[in-house]
Amino acid sequence: MAKLEAPINKNDVIEVTFEDLTHEGAGVAKVDGFPLFVPNGLPGEQAQIKIVKVKKGYGYGKILEFYKKSPDRIEPVCPIYKQCGGCQLQHLSCEAQLKFKQKQVKEVLTRIGHLENITVHPVLGMKDPWKYRNKSQVPVGEIEGGLVAGFFQQRSHTIINMEECLIQAEENDRVVQGVKRIAEKYGMRAYNEETHSGTLRHIVTRYGRKTQDVMVVLITRTENFQHKDKIIDDIHEAFPQVKSIIQNINSKRTNVIFGDKTKVLWGDEYLYDSIGDIQFAISARSFYQVNPEQTKVLYDKALEYAKLSGEETVIDAYCGIGTISLFLAQKAMKVYGVEIVPEAIEDAKRNAKLNGMTNVEFEVGKSEEIIPAWHQQGIKADVIVVDPPRKGCDTELLETIIKMKPKRVVYVSCNPGTLARDLRILEDGGFKTIEVQPVDMFPHTNHVECVVSTYLADDK
Repeated sequence: MAKLEAPINKNDVIEVTFEDLTHEGAGVAKVDGFPLFVPNGLPGEQAQIKIVKVKKGYGYGKILEFYKKSPDRIEPVCPIYKQCGGCQLQHLSCEAQLKFKQKQVKEVLTRIGHLENITVHPVLGMKDPWKYRNKSQVPVGEIEGGLVAGFFQQRSHTIINMEECLIQAEENDRVVQGVKRIAEKYGMRAYNEETHSGTLRHIVTRYGRKTQDVMVVLITRTENFQHKDKIIDDIHEAFPQVKSIIQNINSKRTNVIFGDKTKVLWGDEYLYDSIGDIQFAISARSFYQVNPEQTKVLYDKALEYAKLSGEETVIDAYCGIGTISLFLAQKAMKVYGVEIVPEAIEDAKRNAKLNGMTNVEFEVGKSEEIIPAWHQQGIKADVIVVDPPRKGCDTELLETIIKMKPKRVVYVSCNPGTLARDLRILEDGGFKTIEVQPVDMFPHTNHVECVVSTYLADDK
């Protein structure tokens, strides 16, 4: 298809009416069919915009003035919302956010997966969609010799200093800012990515909502740094709720947050928390859902879609530290979990033992290699659960699932685009998608989580 010829030029000032939102939450307007993406615009709004960039087939603009505003528009409560890149939808009412996310899932399933007439339920939201994140990863920088800690400004590496984040647990905010002040007190320098100098790169905190304990992770460029013992003493004296101080060393020129080496500076190696009746030991680098309240909603729905009677064998194909596996083990006869990260499998085994669950086995490796080997050993799965990263399932894994023919596949997804792609492959392989339940795991952001129920078409 030929690219549309741009009917506008950079720096043009024009009037537009917004028709839709992108999956990232930007307003969509069209000039003679040529799409323009404009942050902060909402469907139905009329505005004067300035064109800031023109590319082949689309352009970008910024709003100069509104002529008509949407009834769904609200005033963002966060004072740095327009500068910070952490949230994208605070200017949209909570009810409208849920409708937007449901519409997004429906459209992506149709456009990418060619899945028609699939039931996409209304999004399950939170009663109080604030202060929900139990993990904070905050970059550290310097301004005129002093340390700043906050989030990166949109599309930049400029750090917006932040005393409070309205979607972070209050305990995380307090501890991050306290650690920043203690580091500053002892002259600790922030990492400079341009010169690859300085020490402190990020401050990471994890908060156990059930235990109310906190883990602090100092991510540093070098293993040794001045006044280490004094900094450690000041942190745990200032914050009695801190039970663990960890150091992670990342000496590389990279935007990746964590390095390869992690060590305990003081206290416990693990933070403990619970989702429902299941307790988890969480290490500094464990993947653990950041919104435990909505995680229980998500996992309860996955358990419902698995339709377990106590006689089934279940495979959890991306088991991580065993979060979904242990939920499934409450109702299944046997659960097998596989995960490519060795440390995660060690955590999963520890968590099974912590909860006294003996009907779970975990193995390190690629799902597309381990699961066929299990099949050859005579392990026949009645249900397979997948909860892949944003890139979706590996094609080999999907082909393996199709060959194994489990009665049901429960797909937990954090990316509607790759979900739609993978469901199309499963449909072509003989599975039927029944229903999709979106869950608002990350209010005020453009992200949406989904749980999908599918069954083997000839085995209903």
